[in-house]
Amino acid sequence: MAELVALELRRRIVRGELTEGDALPAEAELMAEFAVSRPTLREAFRVLESESLISIRRGARGGARVHVPDGSVAARYAGFILEHRSATLQDVYAARTVIEAPCAGLLAGRRTAADLDRLHTALAEAESLIDDPPAFIRAHMRFHALVVELSGNQTLALLNGMVRHIIDRANWSHVDLDAGTEENVRANLSGFRAHVRLVELVTAGEAAEATLVWRSHLEQAHEYLLGNRSMTTVLDLLR
Repeated sequence: MAELVALELRRRIVRGELTEGDALPAEAELMAEFAVSRPTLREAFRVLESESLISIRRGARGGARVHVPDGSVAARYAGFILEHRSATLQDVYAARTVIEAPCAGLLAGRRTAADLDRLHTALAEAESLIDDPPAFIRAHMRFHALVVELSGNQTLALLNGMVRHIIDRANWSHVDLDAGTEENVRANLSGFRAHVRLVELVTAGEAAEATLVWRSHLEQAHEYLLGNRSMTTVLDLLR
């Protein structure tokens, strides 16, 4: 019975009938609605809490608070699985290319004036930070996330989020290792030029060429990030 109660409350959260931060009704009210005992209701709460859909506050002002589904939960769990399976960074980067490259083409095929404004703003921000490696890499990562977001494909965006935190950690490890070196400066300039070229192609609506350019950019970035490093698995990176 607890699973049925959890199923109905989960449905209300997923469909937006309950929103972020909402308090669930009092236990007595829910017990009456579902005709269940307090232990059964609390078991349903534990199920939802394990799914990060509610959190329980103790005390006089306590109760159950709603949390809408968040891709970061899936991303963290995916990271645990990849660690357990000793997945290689090469494997993660290959998956990123499969997920992210088509997003460039999708964006070129559906871009709006507002999308182009956001892309140009992101380019200008990155250009202003190119002499500051830590700040530039943050802008670089935001640009990649923006391309996926503006593609309009929610499934690809979710899958991208599941590998992005690993990619971001790898990027930061390189900043720590070689920020400001000649190789790093060349890589940053090359990456920025690829971003500029992508925006040109998106503006022109060249979907196929945008996909090819973005795939090439990702592959070159992966070659640089994976070169001459001691960390080869997700576990190496995240431990």
